[in-house]
Amino acid sequence: MGIIKAEKVVFEYIRRDEEGNVESIKRAVDGVDLDIQKGQFIAILGHNGSGKSTLAKQINAILYPSEGTVLVDGMDTAEAEYLWDIRKEAGMVFQNPDNQIIGQIVEEDVGFGPENIGVPTEEIWQRVEESLKAVGMYELRKKSPNRLSGGQKQRISIAGVLAMHPKCIVLDEPTAMLDPNGRKEVIRAVRALNEVENITVLLITHYMEEVIHADRVIVMEQGKVRMQGTPKEIFSQVKTLQSLRLDVPQVTLLAHELQKKGIPLPDGILSVEELVEEIKKTSHRK
Repeated sequence: MGIIKAEKVVFEYIRRDEEGNVESIKRAVDGVDLDIQKGQFIAILGHNGSGKSTLAKQINAILYPSEGTVLVDGMDTAEAEYLWDIRKEAGMVFQNPDNQIIGQIVEEDVGFGPENIGVPTEEIWQRVEESLKAVGMYELRKKSPNRLSGGQKQRISIAGVLAMHPKCIVLDEPTAMLDPNGRKEVIRAVRALNEVENITVLLITHYMEEVIHADRVIVMEQGKVRMQGTPKEIFSQVKTLQSLRLDVPQVTLLAHELQKKGIPLPDGILSVEELVEEIKKTSHRK
């Protein structure tokens, strides 16, 4: 069984009036199945309101399924006795790093989580050092978080989760409030954690360029999984993605437009280097 397994998960937001009567029910997640293996990098795409963030909150037991089950390392998120174990196993990073940073100094902030779960002091500082080095922030450990850029703050948030020694990190649009350089910093750090530390990553995003190195991409629409496959398989379907109101990476779109002009290029080109190589091949054939 995978580290995260969801079966027929449904989640409904129920709105009630002052007397407690149900006014409306909105189904945000509708019959989703997931099976994520340890060490995988999974990306979930979808426009606003597709249900991707609601699904992410199920994995950290912030929300519980209205129907179906979510298991994290074999533990059912609906069972209260597993709550803190699940949150240690599946760390969560949100959009706004300011909402997760509470320490006055970087290293103190990163050490807050391990201290809360009773990790011995000596081990806390060891974890802080390891985590800051893993996200490339060790040199700034004595700084105030308030003096850091958005990208640096988000890397501190990730280090704080990493110091809890999770098996999985769920990132809910972690770059949504960052500039392009900040986004690159954060995604580079996340990829390193996945590739070097073998930490399972679940990345929720609407930036297409962030998912091209994922093992698998899941596309959501109206609470349902509409597409899933490798990045190449997903981005080969430009028209389908556009019908779901999603973009594709700029280089993929360029290759698609060149195809329409009669240049024989393969589907699903994901990088400039790949596009250049394919164009060279076509020119050699001539």
